[in-house]
Amino acid sequence: MGDPSFFDRMISDLRARCKYYTGYPKDLGPSRVIHFTSEREFVQLLHEGHPVVVAFTIRGNYTKHLDKVLEEAAAEFYPNVKFMRVECPKYPGFCITRQRTEYPFVEIFHSPEQASSQGRAADPNVTKYSVKVLPFNYDPSAYGFREFFKRHGIRASEVK
Repeated sequence: MGDPSFFDRMISDLRARCKYYTGYPKDLGPSRVIHFTSEREFVQLLHEGHPVVVAFTIRGNYTKHLDKVLEEAAAEFYPNVKFMRVECPKYPGFCITRQRTEYPFVEIFHSPEQASSQGRAADPNVTKYSVKVLPFNYDPSAYGFREFFKRHGIRASEVK
């Protein structure tokens, strides 16, 4: 192979010098993104008390980018925030309940609090939760998640 072109040398130099280059592969360790398998598992995650970031996806080029963003953000915010990915073609019932037509989209579920029974005798085996759902409309990056959490007062990291 001959000498690399000017463009190839310029891109290599950019990757070597720029600490904000987003295409540089990072060693994030094992995946921290949870793949949705059932609503029961989702409710158990909410029950743990941590915010849960849920990405509702379908196959596509943007979804590949979103997967990388989720992996990076999940590694940064682990264990204080849980990240979950739902493949909507596999679980259409769960996705349809969100009443959105454009995919992919991200929602953040947080602040599960045990709901009080409304004066009626409730089944002691049934636990009800009040969960706040926020649509994520910030930059799809770890920085965007950090700013979103800060803006909405979600505690995403340990206070040191």
